[in-house]
Amino acid sequence: MPDFVIDAPAVPSVAVAGETGRFPVRRVFCVGRNYAAHVREMGNDEREPPFFFSKPADAVVDSGVTIPYPPLTRNLHHEIELVVAIGSGGARISAPDALGHVFGYAVGIDLTRRDLQDQAKEMRRPWDWSKGFDNSAVCGPLVRASAAGHPSGGRIWLAVNGTPRQDADLSEMIWAVPDVIAFCSQSVRLLPGDLIYTGTPAGVGPLQAGDRVTGGIDGIGTLETVITAA
Repeated sequence: MPDFVIDAPAVPSVAVAGETGRFPVRRVFCVGRNYAAHVREMGNDEREPPFFFSKPADAVVDSGVTIPYPPLTRNLHHEIELVVAIGSGGARISAPDALGHVFGYAVGIDLTRRDLQDQAKEMRRPWDWSKGFDNSAVCGPLVRASAAGHPSGGRIWLAVNGTPRQDADLSEMIWAVPDVIAFCSQSVRLLPGDLIYTGTPAGVGPLQAGDRVTGGIDGIGTLETVITAA
């Protein structure tokens, strides 16, 4: 083991359903604009190929964690997503081979400081400050692909204080999971521990301190979190 000059940071990880062992998180990739209705609600063209942004691994938090309302924003948004966990790495993975690289799936929420994102878009600056802040990647327990299979359809939903906000089907993704993995691996070598948030359906909206957020995906599971005051 190396002799570090300060204490090494803890390895970020997410729970695995029904197991005591946890899945170590190496990197977090996120797909932008992968449901046609969401693309349209954001004023963009759904015919464009997928693009990716990233979050720090330590932005990931478990379902059930209470999240303080983040600083620098007055417009925090929820985005429910299917999360793919990579268990076997590779570069230039073909879509037909992609599912063989998947460890499992989870329900996730990509939290976004929308006002900062809008400013970044207007000024043609990176999205990092709007997407990669503390606690910005909520992730429920992973379900092994060997148990859940590889979902290509099924309800994906999110509610705030019991009121439905997002309700769609995984089959509405413009780019299915094999395509997402293939596209991502053309640019970077995917490695075990990588998470891919695959995009959100329509219905994104603001959160306030005190809100209880719940969500789920058929056959994968559910999650919940509470937003507290800063």
